[in-house]
Amino acid sequence: MNFVESELKGLFIIEPKVFVDSRGYFFESFHQERFNQAIGKEVRFVQDNESSSLRGVLRGLHFQYPPYAQGKLVRVIEGSVLDVAVDIRSGSPTYGHYFSIELSSANRLQLWIPEGFAHGFVALEDNTVFQYKCTDYYAPQHEGCILWNDQELSINWSIQHPIISGKDNNGLNFSQFSSPFK
Repeated sequence: MNFVESELKGLFIIEPKVFVDSRGYFFESFHQERFNQAIGKEVRFVQDNESSSLRGVLRGLHFQYPPYAQGKLVRVIEGSVLDVAVDIRSGSPTYGHYFSIELSSANRLQLWIPEGFAHGFVALEDNTVFQYKCTDYYAPQHEGCILWNDQELSINWSIQHPIISGKDNNGLNFSQFSSPFK
């Protein structure tokens, strides 16, 4: 595995080493010891989640407030997404900046999104299967959502008319958000 830190400190792109032959392919999708060493801290995952989305479904920008904040290791099993992480750490020099990357079953890239980032994605293909490992359990009473199309963030989602849930359409404007993350 190759770990590449993005321009947003703490956010890592993970490139697995894929072995392909006439039978198909094999790759190691996670290795706890290497992962911890690469990101520079010990992380423990407690919950795995998976979703399936039609082309154009946009989910996000989600996070959980402390003490239930979550780090997420995300990847695509089938299809492709434009994955987006927004730095919501108020003390960060990149506060309010976003990073986006295409994750797909073809490129097999993963993204480590630590606590202090809001996260979302838009499915670029029908039947896209998205998987993520979380460092804390889902706690609905502590979930937060920043408006996916906030003008201050100005995220290029690469899609004109996404399919959005009611919850995601009612996210906070970034200017209304008071970050508990430093």
